[in-house]
Amino acid sequence: MKTHTPKYLKDYRPPAYWIDKIDLQFDLADDQTIVTSTMKIRRNNDVSDKLTPLVLDCRDLDIISVVADDMVLCSADYELTPETFTLPRVPELFVLEIKNRLVPHNNTALEGLYRSGRTFCTQCEAQGFRRITCFPDRPDVMTLFSCIITAEKKKYPVLLSNGNPVASGDLDNGRHYVKWEDPFKKPSYLFALVAGDLSCIEDHFTTFSGKNITLKIFVEHENKDKCSHAMKSLKESMAWDEERFGREYDLDLYQIVAVNDFNMGAMENKGLNIFNSKYVLAKTETATDTDFMNIQRVIAHEYFHNWTGNRITLKNWFQLSLKEGLTVFRDQEFSSDLNSRAVQRISDVRKLRTFQFPEDAGSMAHPVRPESYIEMNNFYTMTVYEKGSEVIRMMFEILGRELFRKGMDLYFARFDGQAVTTEDFVQIMEEASGIDLSQFRLWYSQSGTPRIKVKREYDSANRTLTIHLTQNTPPDHNQSEKKPLHIPVKYGLVSLSDSNGNSEPSGNSEPNGNSEPHRNPEQNDHILHLKEQHQTFTFNDIAPETRPSLFREFSAPVIIENDFSAEDLAFLMANDTDEFNRWDAAQQLYFMELKRIIGLLQDEKASNPDKTYNDMAPPLSEHLVNAFRESLCNTTLDRALIAQTITLPGESEIAQQYDPIDVDAIHRARQIMKQTIAEKLATELDDIIDLCSKADPEDLSHEAMADRSLKNIALSYIGSLDSTSSHQIIHKHYINAMNMTDKIGALSILCNSTCEESTLNQALAQFHLMWREDPLVLDKWFTVQASSTRPGTLENIKALTCHPDFSWRNPNRVRSVMSILGTGNPYIFHRKDGNGYAFFAEKIIQLDKINSQIAARLAGAFNHWKKYDLQRRTLMQQQLEIMVNTPDLSRDVYEIVSKALSA
Repeated sequence: MKTHTPKYLKDYRPPAYWIDKIDLQFDLADDQTIVTSTMKIRRNNDVSDKLTPLVLDCRDLDIISVVADDMVLCSADYELTPETFTLPRVPELFVLEIKNRLVPHNNTALEGLYRSGRTFCTQCEAQGFRRITCFPDRPDVMTLFSCIITAEKKKYPVLLSNGNPVASGDLDNGRHYVKWEDPFKKPSYLFALVAGDLSCIEDHFTTFSGKNITLKIFVEHENKDKCSHAMKSLKESMAWDEERFGREYDLDLYQIVAVNDFNMGAMENKGLNIFNSKYVLAKTETATDTDFMNIQRVIAHEYFHNWTGNRITLKNWFQLSLKEGLTVFRDQEFSSDLNSRAVQRISDVRKLRTFQFPEDAGSMAHPVRPESYIEMNNFYTMTVYEKGSEVIRMMFEILGRELFRKGMDLYFARFDGQAVTTEDFVQIMEEASGIDLSQFRLWYSQSGTPRIKVKREYDSANRTLTIHLTQNTPPDHNQSEKKPLHIPVKYGLVSLSDSNGNSEPSGNSEPNGNSEPHRNPEQNDHILHLKEQHQTFTFNDIAPETRPSLFREFSAPVIIENDFSAEDLAFLMANDTDEFNRWDAAQQLYFMELKRIIGLLQDEKASNPDKTYNDMAPPLSEHLVNAFRESLCNTTLDRALIAQTITLPGESEIAQQYDPIDVDAIHRARQIMKQTIAEKLATELDDIIDLCSKADPEDLSHEAMADRSLKNIALSYIGSLDSTSSHQIIHKHYINAMNMTDKIGALSILCNSTCEESTLNQALAQFHLMWREDPLVLDKWFTVQASSTRPGTLENIKALTCHPDFSWRNPNRVRSVMSILGTGNPYIFHRKDGNGYAFFAEKIIQLDKINSQIAARLAGAFNHWKKYDLQRRTLMQQQLEIMVNTPDLSRDVYEIVSKALSA
């Protein structure tokens, strides 16, 4: 077994040499690319001297020539390893030219320079630039870039890079060139190049200072009619960032390119964003409402990076959340302002609870600012992005909108053009607000999800409500002892007599008992500051029926253990003025009922070992059915919010409540709940489906999307009945669907029903025949099949990976099957015979040779292997050991599986 050495934050040192300027030349051809880099290098005398060697990063580069200050060097004059280029003695200032050869069409890792179809493109974050040429490939080396691209004009008429085009022309032999110069210094991870035969749609945006910005989106010719939503989203993003944060775009040209083969969602390269095509291309015939929303969000995210990531970047990769968490917060606020704030918040928290909370509790748990890594690509995690965003949101809640904006303005002014740290950001917020955030800094350095216990006491004689809050963060491999965090608890008090949530607390709101809770001036709610392990808050003159509404809008990323009864939750579900907490009350009711049903199933199984869970059907609480009916039929609520409220927790989220995890009982309990609700509320569900079916299928307004969302959730309940009539209803909706949202929604329900095999196969064949030429739509076809829980699904998934339209080299296609199996379909992945594990591990090893970054992300499906029953634990451990002992396993996969085994 090959081991790999971690890198530690504590070992960070400034660069030994600065690269003041780099001039790049790319000579592109079908069989190879010649790269020439000319660097102006300057010693960093603060940390280096004349004996300090120049060490540049590289990755398996084929060096053709090296010239230092006009002196041609032979191979004996420098040292070249697979990962470094070293000159032992160099002057304080000199020019270094390196020429090397690349073969982009063989680059299946999709890092550095590679080909996506007929298009050359790059991906340099985090450490892909070293695959292009030798360079100090780290974010704190900020350099002025110029780039000359030459290629055959007929095949590659479009030649793009960062900044502004300053020269172009034709050359001999049918070739041409374009020269690009970026006026802003940037780290190498922001370099970008694209060359291909692409169509362009163009638009313009006028900034608040009157500057005219040219906007261009480049796509393959057949996709030109799918860009209007992306362009609209870009202009909305630019206007929003000016209004909300005062940020104006700083170049004359902003370009987006959509490519089909991309490891990530998109990349914020300065002035030339390269996107996974799924986050650009959309029209109602081919994209779902979720696709349209994701495009709006990701377009905004990458644009917002222009300031939070590009103009101000990172001192080292351990600070990744400084740009990603901050920019996720900004894109969430953008989506909230343009759409429904409550629905956006619910969506964000669902993602956090389903994916980040388990990450915090698993072998890959790490602080928002990690202390070490083996492979940096593995730390593009939910913790860095989503929890990092929650940390920013907590600062926003503590400071309030006005002081937070003051802090952001100071941050931009102070650090523009610099590489900084999370500590710099927090310090700026303290300086701007005058609020002490010293304890709050622990959110960046301490891993794990805090658990908050809530206990209430009501004194009827004195009409006082006392709330006891206790925080505890479980120990993990990062810290054996966890310190109390500064946790903002946004609260209101809800009663039938006064449901405005504006009651004031009294007594000790801080440990010293002499300070009042902080009021956010832009909200009607208040903030309680939980800073100790135990704190008590007392409220005076409170009516007996009052319930506290805590952590409104999910004001902190914590697990809440309250003492609410089912009646309390139903009350909050009906009366809470905070829409997020109203939804969350429904979720807690579902969890309470699921826990009861799972317990009954397990008890019956223990008494009758020969019975299967499928033979059992404990009754559902009428209390829950009534609460569900009340939400479903509430005509005063946004239908998008109703859709969220009646959506049951997923099996992966339910599993977090258990150790060990009973996969089969969880699946059966959720099935029982869904089927019983459908049986008892069939009439109401049918009425909702009829009502919401009136929406214009091409309307992308919030109201129309809300109608489709509620209709398709209601249909999924009808589909769970698994009767001939329910199958006919779903199939009819599939046949009559007039947009992709409804078409794929109905097909997904069919795939999870017990309808006749012939009916399902006919629908799948018809869908494939119609959409086989559209890669993004075909991804959906693969996904709905990989999501199925029907018998034979694993065998079907194996067949799908051998389908002519499946490719291990395309990340979207791999994710559409393998990611769905590993993280989206626990009932099939965790089959008790272990066949799911064996197949999955085999394909990870196979994929590791093609694209180790995608393979590593798949390997995370095994991170929680110790939380399952003994049989499943043993089977997963066997597969982890097979993977970790595979010869030449990449750093990416090694880090994931070795940490899982040692956890």
